[in-house]
Amino acid sequence: MKLFNHSRKRNNKHKSILNHTLKILIISDIFVFSGLGLIGPILSIFINDNLVDGSIFAAGLASTIYLLTQAILQIVFSYKFNPKDRLWMLKVGTAIMAFVPFGYIFSTQVFHLYIIEFVWGVGAAFAYPSWSSLFTANLEKGKRGLQYSIYSSGVGIGTAITAGVGGYLAELIGFEWVFAITGAIAITGLLFLFQLNKKILRKT
Repeated sequence: MKLFNHSRKRNNKHKSILNHTLKILIISDIFVFSGLGLIGPILSIFINDNLVDGSIFAAGLASTIYLLTQAILQIVFSYKFNPKDRLWMLKVGTAIMAFVPFGYIFSTQVFHLYIIEFVWGVGAAFAYPSWSSLFTANLEKGKRGLQYSIYSSGVGIGTAITAGVGGYLAELIGFEWVFAITGAIAITGLLFLFQLNKKILRKT
């Protein structure tokens, strides 16, 4: 009996801090947010200098459109859809967000920007509540604080690094290439989500 208990304690000790589902969700978000972090510091400059009728005000209004769209639609979507829809909602929302940066490449006027920000808000409204629901449901008792801290730190560090890199790349190779790289990184994050299956919905 003592040998069995000792073996069980040893196995628990070496048990992974993060389960498979949490690893996938965290890695995916690190890629998505790190990718988007590339354009965060430079987007206002791009809008002001490269779009017809672009201005600092237009950049602020674009952010307002994105945030209001997300804030309103995520409530609508959460009411309309049930927890069993969370996985496909996460994938669809992340896909929309991942392809948004490519839209900036083809933008020439400020109203193009407003459309892109609206679409981005729709994607975020699908993805963010779904991700949070799945992540929270898969947190493990006794590890929740640590697991959430790992996620927060991972995304924070990734975004911090790419924020500086984005500005450097914009000067070096131009805005269009930065937008393309951003989209490619975000798509990588999207691909990780396809490792998740419907079994994780049993906890939601």
